[in-house]
Amino acid sequence: MFNTIMVPVDLRHASALDKALTIAADLARRDGASITYVGVTSPEPGALGHNPEEYGNRLRQFAAEQGSAHGIEARDHMIVAHDPAVDLDRKLTEAATELGADLVVMATHMPNVTDYIWSSHGGHLANHSKASVFLVRG
Repeated sequence: MFNTIMVPVDLRHASALDKALTIAADLARRDGASITYVGVTSPEPGALGHNPEEYGNRLRQFAAEQGSAHGIEARDHMIVAHDPAVDLDRKLTEAATELGADLVVMATHMPNVTDYIWSSHGGHLANHSKASVFLVRG
């Protein structure tokens, strides 16, 4: 059913992604699909690396660990954005197209009042990407 699954990950909150990561891995195993874990960083030093190369190494290690733990083909895709908070929606939409993703699986929060004003990241992807989008709460 699906060939290429994209999973956006925030490595600062990797422990909160377990449910979404497990669902994505189960779908990939069932369909024989590959998963590409996508992370967005800035060029400035941050909690996950002094530079994009350090962040990229962490993302690569994360993808390798997921692939090994779940027995799936796992890749990584790093995006460098000058202002990740502002550019995230556009960058993830571009990545889905670039990777040829036919499914995006991503963790999401419970809706709140701000979602009536601004679309969530998953909502933006669903509205602007050709890929199916599976939002996972919890």
